[in-house]
Amino acid sequence: MTPIKHYLQFKDFSREEYEYVFERAKWIKDKFKRYEPYHPLFDRTLVMIFEKASTRTRLSFEAGMQQLGGSAIYLNTRDSQLGRGEPVEDAAQVISRMSDLVMIRTFEQEMVECFAANSRVPIINGLTNEYHPCQILADVFTFIEQRGCIQGKTVAWVGDSNNMCNTWLQAAEILDFNVHVSTPPGYEVEPERAGLYGTANFEAFADPMEACKGADLVTTDVWTSMGFEAENEERKKDFADWCVDAEMMAVANKEAVFMHCLPAHRGEEVTAEVIDGPQSVVWEEAENRLHAQKALMEYLMLGRIEAR
Repeated sequence: MTPIKHYLQFKDFSREEYEYVFERAKWIKDKFKRYEPYHPLFDRTLVMIFEKASTRTRLSFEAGMQQLGGSAIYLNTRDSQLGRGEPVEDAAQVISRMSDLVMIRTFEQEMVECFAANSRVPIINGLTNEYHPCQILADVFTFIEQRGCIQGKTVAWVGDSNNMCNTWLQAAEILDFNVHVSTPPGYEVEPERAGLYGTANFEAFADPMEACKGADLVTTDVWTSMGFEAENEERKKDFADWCVDAEMMAVANKEAVFMHCLPAHRGEEVTAEVIDGPQSVVWEEAENRLHAQKALMEYLMLGRIEAR
């Protein structure tokens, strides 16, 4: 029996697998833009389990599954037995017997790992405190669309060393590009948490301007991630000098693009001038969650297929 393929961290796929998924995403997106139906997942069911709030994740997965011919069922832990203490192991056994694919957006990575270990179908990490692989999948796809191959390029991460930062670092190892990370003191990257051990693709900078010098992509996220709201006021003070502005973009590569996974707070982690400016590709990036995840779901369920 073929082992079940899950997508729980970015490092779960090889470089060759990503090259395939990016090609499929391009092909699927092209069909979508031409209004050509493509239903490879007809009669298949995706269950979406949410413990954290969502806009882009729910919309992209639900619409994507329907566009591929299947159906999507939304479950919130507040309204299901998971929210009343049912063991994750038991829920995984039941839910995976009634569906073909499960996407989970929750707090602890341990929860999705436990669910996957007890599931009969592929599990997708829709976001945890530690990782956000689907977002970086879309971000890298967007960079390839906009600027070509990402190999050898430099990504500047400015802000919190959160799940996005951790996932960018994993992506850099697999796809062979560089990540410059600049965080305020006390918010530095924890290599073990990022799943890294002595990578040569990562460099830390105390000064965000230095991190952005020569970068091909400058990206950031909110200063206060979900689950850390109690730290919001303190973080606003600590991160005041880590707002991506025109000066930072000016020292990047002249062809550099700006990305943000959204939602954004203009005037905090990024200025309106940058996020609404000509180098910003945030709307293309947001749309590409749909196309990249459609390719991901197709691959997890059907494996490699020839373009049709």
